[in-house]
Formats: sequence, structure tokens, C-alpha cells
Amino acid sequence: MGEKESYRDYLQGVSEIADVRPGSPLPLGVRQRGDGANFALFSRHATRVWLLFFERPGDAEPSRVIPLTPPRHRTGDVWHAWVRDVPPGQLYAYRVDGPYDPEAGHRFNPHRLLLDPFAAAITCRPWEYGCALGYDPDAPELDLIPAQWDNAGDMPKCVFTQEHFRWHEFLSPRTPWSDTVIYEVHVRGFTIHRSSDVAYPGTYRGLIEKLPYLRDLGVTAVELMPVQEYNESTVLRFHPQTGEPLRNYWGYDPVTFVAPEGTYCSRGVEGHQKLEFKEMVDACHAAGIEVIIDLVLNHTAEGNERGPTFCLRGLDNRIYYMLDEHRPRYYKDFTGTGNTINANHPVVRQFILDVLRYWVMEMHVDGFRFDLASVLGRDQYGNLSPNTPVLEAIAEDPILRDVKIIAEAWDAGGAYLVGSFSERRWAEWNGRFRDDVRRFWRGDDGMLGLFASRLAGSADLYERSGKGPDSSINFVTCHDGFTLNDLVSYARKHNEANGEFNRDGMDENYSANYGIEGPTDDPTIEALRRRQIKNFLVTLFVSRGVPMLLGGDEFRRTQQGNNNAYCQDNEISWFDWRFLTRHAEIHRFTRGMIAFRRAHPVLSTMTFYTDADILWFGPDGNVPDWENRRAKELGCLVFGHGTESDLCLLFNARSEPVTFILPSVSRDPWRRVVDTALPMPEDLVEPGKEVPLDPTGKYIVTASSSVILVAAS
Repeated sequence: MGEKESYRDYLQGVSEIADVRPGSPLPLGVRQRGDGANFALFSRHATRVWLLFFERPGDAEPSRVIPLTPPRHRTGDVWHAWVRDVPPGQLYAYRVDGPYDPEAGHRFNPHRLLLDPFAAAITCRPWEYGCALGYDPDAPELDLIPAQWDNAGDMPKCVFTQEHFRWHEFLSPRTPWSDTVIYEVHVRGFTIHRSSDVAYPGTYRGLIEKLPYLRDLGVTAVELMPVQEYNESTVLRFHPQTGEPLRNYWGYDPVTFVAPEGTYCSRGVEGHQKLEFKEMVDACHAAGIEVIIDLVLNHTAEGNERGPTFCLRGLDNRIYYMLDEHRPRYYKDFTGTGNTINANHPVVRQFILDVLRYWVMEMHVDGFRFDLASVLGRDQYGNLSPNTPVLEAIAEDPILRDVKIIAEAWDAGGAYLVGSFSERRWAEWNGRFRDDVRRFWRGDDGMLGLFASRLAGSADLYERSGKGPDSSINFVTCHDGFTLNDLVSYARKHNEANGEFNRDGMDENYSANYGIEGPTDDPTIEALRRRQIKNFLVTLFVSRGVPMLLGGDEFRRTQQGNNNAYCQDNEISWFDWRFLTRHAEIHRFTRGMIAFRRAHPVLSTMTFYTDADILWFGPDGNVPDWENRRAKELGCLVFGHGTESDLCLLFNARSEPVTFILPSVSRDPWRRVVDTALPMPEDLVEPGKEVPLDPTGKYIVTASSSVILVAAS
């Protein structure tokens, strides 16, 4: 019997040594594996797939073409290959062939270069390469013959990133909902203005430079408007006054799903954007601030049947999109953008989970706000379901258990699920809070009970579905609509700059101008506007639930009356930091109210009030006249219990002063902390400087103003 062959010799004898090997079907996307990289792509109905490498972003001809031939490079519906010595920064893309039969829902076209939906970065913004990702709603649809011209030279390319990022020892703050204060902000708009005084304006690094400001303000989380690569070129209009082309500034039109937006990077777009995004998250965590990203998983920039093909449409149109069951060449549109992701198909559901896990595991984000999340609550036929598989899967996924998940609980198809969106794990943007609080302070009739409900955490919306105040993301303003300054300065929208003849945007904003439309030097009107802004801030920060502040509202950022500035990448949308000095009074008040909320945890307890926790009263000290539609004044006594101070909150939305009889407490006399009718600094006094009231047991609340009193513990 001969000598046994060594394992090493045996292994070498049976191992494949080719530069291109079958590879693995998982994970999807591209991952470093040994001395090479593994590429994997889903397509059920494809007949041929090619992996292409490129040397430069603008190359029309690939430097290498790797056919993925079944069965060697196909496992089930996944096409895959391992390639040796793929360097960091390698550019790649795919071509996919299959049936082109729009009437059957198939739109394969091998002449179209396709992006990897899991690309970690792409080389450039699409519009920099002409009309590669253009969209013309008036163009005739290509009928049954796919377009023959090759678009490789005009298309962005995917970037293979191989870095091992050095995260510092700053773990996620994991701030509980009870302590969370969210600041909604656009990465570019936050610092792009010349007044921002940062070294890297309009970028992730620019946001890092502003972290000391955010910490000082007191916010605990930034909610970033979309940071996925998106298509800016979908707006085909020009500014009617300047003639400048309008752009999709907000970013709600994704091109890929895990690649950070390249133009927000200060260094370049050859993978730098992924590193810089990580640096931003790392810096936020060092500052104790969470990062929540506004994620668009309800549609893509491929639009309707006349839109471009650059990713999901060319990979497997029937799987990824909701199609009309009678005419599959057409798309169901519950998003207002031309198409709708088929989120509850099992394959797409897994795709969505993989995207979310990537942002958490690879990019270390702390939460997600799901744009038009009601789309995720629709089955494959578009019907609303109370708890679809994808919503349940997101809520129960073990990787996502510690992240915040927030739903925009409506869509363009008519769904409005505020208060009933899925299970308790999901928080919701509370649009009812926004509307009811605005109407109360505008002086509308019949708002007293609704206003009280919003102050108390919206139990009327959430309690019946087993949720608590932690499900309510309270906001008065957000990116979609008026800023806080404009809410009290304009009675109607002024969207003429959008080039749609002022037809876009919401018509009913529950706003008021208090005498003059727009800016004014009238001191009386300005005083009332400042008071109303403070009233909204008081209401936001004393209400149970999770407060969200629109970035810039703390210093009266204006959009000049535009309530739909999605296409305004200019001074209409940008933060003008000179306002921080001009409106220092509002900034100080906002900062003070955030600190007051933090100092009085009774306001942010994530359970609903009981009769033992709160006492409601009217000006006469008795039970409010809830049935009186003209009642516009309300008081409440919030019991501190234990070592916490009792609080007395007074609100008067009338146009004349109201005298309140104050409830008696067994502790020290009431002391004034806030009165929005008083000038700075009496409007909000510093801790320890609370003003004792006279012993009459009454307080005159000025017209359109709020008061906070505290009884020492």
C-alpha cells in the first residue's frame, strides 16, 4: 500500500484554479471573497446574463466581458460568478437578455446597461451622462421592439468597494423613544448656502461640521431626507423667472438602494461616498446623535411604461413591479411616480429586508422612515391588508430589532392609515397632529377636544390598536409643506417657481398670514407671528409622543411661501444661516423648550395619561366645555408624582385675553416658566429663575399665547 496523499496535494488536485469560477448565489450584490470577488444577481426570467468590467466611467466598451452561463453560473433564479483579483474601485455593470414582451410584462433588453440593485456606489449622477436615465412622459412608448441603440457610454457604472472601515468605539446611542427629539434635514440643503461657514458645504462632511450646533440645540436624532442614489433629471421644467432647469432636489426617486448619494460626497464618486457616509454616521454616534434615513422602497426612477430601463425593469419587470393584471404592459401607480414596487412578492420582500439589513449592518444607521409606507401594506394586487408579510417581516427581523422604524402611513392611492398602521413596533408620522394643532392655533371652531387629544399622545388614534404614544411622531411641519415661518406668514401657497402654474402642492395648509401675505415690517404682525411660532413649539415639546422638528424652523427658515419645494435646489430650499442671528429669539426659545422637555420626563412618558395623571380645566377652573365648538381656551394640570414637579399648561387661541383660575396644589405656589406673549428672555426663563406668581390664583393669558407654570417638587 502506497503512502497516503497529503490533504494539501489532494486539495490542489481537485480544486478549480480558473480566474472565473461559479461562485455563490448568496449574498446578492458583490462581496470580497478570498483573493477575489463574488457577484450575484437575481433574475427569474432572464435567458442570458453578462458581467461587464469597465476602466473609466464614460467608457462605452467594456474592458472585460464575463458570460454567466447556466448551469455553471446559475442556481435557481440567481446568476453568479467569482472573479479573481478584482481591485477596489473596479467599475462593473450587467447586460441581461430575455423576452421583450410588454403585454406579458417582460421588458428585457440586452442593449441596456443595467445597474446592480445592491451596488455599494455608482460612478456619477445619471444626468451627467446625457439622457441615459432620462424620462419623457410625452414620448411614444416603444411598442414590441426593444430599443437597439447601446447606452453603455452614457450610463453610470457600479463601483466595487473593498474597504474595511475603521469604526471608532462609538456604539449607536440607542436613544429610547421617550428621550428622542428628531431633526429632519436635507444633507445638501443643510450646509450648501454660502452662509453655512463650513469647509465642505452640501456634503456629509458638512453635516459633520454642524454636529456641535445640533448637540447644543438638544436634538437626539437626525432624520436625513433620501440619501440613496436618485435621479435628479425627472423634472423636465425650467424656473419660470430665471430659466434655470429645475431638478429633483428632495431625492424621492431612487436609482439604486444601498449606494449613498454621490453628490453629497466631498471627495469623489469612486467609492468615496460610501466611506464619507460612514464617517458621518461615526461622527454622529460620537456626538450621541442617531442617524435615521428616509428610505424610498415604494417605487423607482424607472417610471411608467415610457420611462428608462436601467435596473429592476431590465432585471425582471414582472417580479419587481405591480403590473396591471389585464394589461401587464402598464404599471399600477400608488405612488404618483408611474410605478409601484411589488413589495409583497416573496422575492421582493427578501430584497427589501436585505436592503434594510445592509444599511444597519454595513452603514450602522439607527432607523428608517419609510416613504409612502402604505404601499408596503398592499398585496400583489394593490389591495390594502392590515399586516402584510413584508411589514411583519420588517417588524420581526432579528437584525432590525434595535432600530427605529417609522411609517409615512399614507400613499398616493388614497390609503390613510394613521393610527392603524401595522403592529406596535411601527411608529408613524402623525399627520393628524400636524393638522389639528395648526387648526387650533389658527382659531378654527370645534378643535378643543382634538387639540387635547394631540397633547395627550393621540390615544384616540393609537390606543384601540394596542399602541402607545411612542407610535406617534408628532410634527407641525416637515419637508412636505410650509416651513414654520411660512405657516404663520402665508394664507395660501406660492409655488409659481415650480413651473406648474401653482397647481402642485396642498391647497389646504391650515395657515394664516395675520394681515399681510409674506414678509412684513409691521411690528404688530411680526409680534403675533413670533408668538404663534412659539405656541407651535410649546405644543410640540409638551405633547406626549415623539417630537420631530423640521430643520431650520428653529431660526425661521423660509421657502418664500412654496409648500412643495421638491424641485428647488436653490435659496428657496437652502438653509440661510444668517437667519440664526436675525431670529436668535426663536432659536433660543426652541433650544429652551427642548431642554424643558428633557428636564420634565412626565411630558415624554410613553404611556397614555390616566385621570390620576392629568386634570383638564377651562378658564373657570371647571371641566372644559368640550361640546362648545367655539371654545378655544384650555388648561391642564399634569401631576409630577414622586420627585417630579407638577406642571400647569395654559393655551389660549382666542384673539382676546382670557383669565384662568389656576388649580391649587399642595406644594409651593406656581412659578412661571413660559409665557409666549412676553418678550425675550421673559418668554422662557432659565432653570432656577422661574417667576413666582402673585397669590390671587389667577393668570391672564394673552390672546394667541401659551403659558407653562411649574410647582416646585
